Amino acid sequence: FDTVDAKWRALGIIPKSGLEIKDEYKDFEIRTFYKVEPPELPDLEKGCICGAVLRGLALPTQCPLFGKKCTPRNPVGPCMVSYEGTCQIFYKYGALF
Repeated sequence: FDTVDAKWRALGIIPKSGLEIKDEYKDFEIRTFYKVEPPELPDLEKGCICGAVLRGLALPTQCPLFGKKCTPRNPVGPCMVSYEGTCQIFYKYGALF
C-alpha cells in the first residue's frame, strides 16, 4: 500500500492518513476491476458538530442535534453511528460523566 491524503467525514482531508493499493497491484483492486468509484460522502447536516467532538474541542451535549434529531436510532453524524462513537456513548451513559 501507499499512504495518501484521505477525506474523513466531519474532519475533511488529512494528509497521508489513508491507504491506496500500489500501482503494480491495481489490477487486483476491486474498484479498478469493476470500474467503480466509492460514493461521495454527504455533507454533515447543519448544526452537527461531530468534527469538533472528534477533535476533543466540544462535548456531545454541546451539539444542538444531540438527543433530539440525532439519536442512536437516527444518527446524523459519525459520532453517533457506531457503538464506539463518542456521541452514542454519551447518549447511553451520559449520566455517568
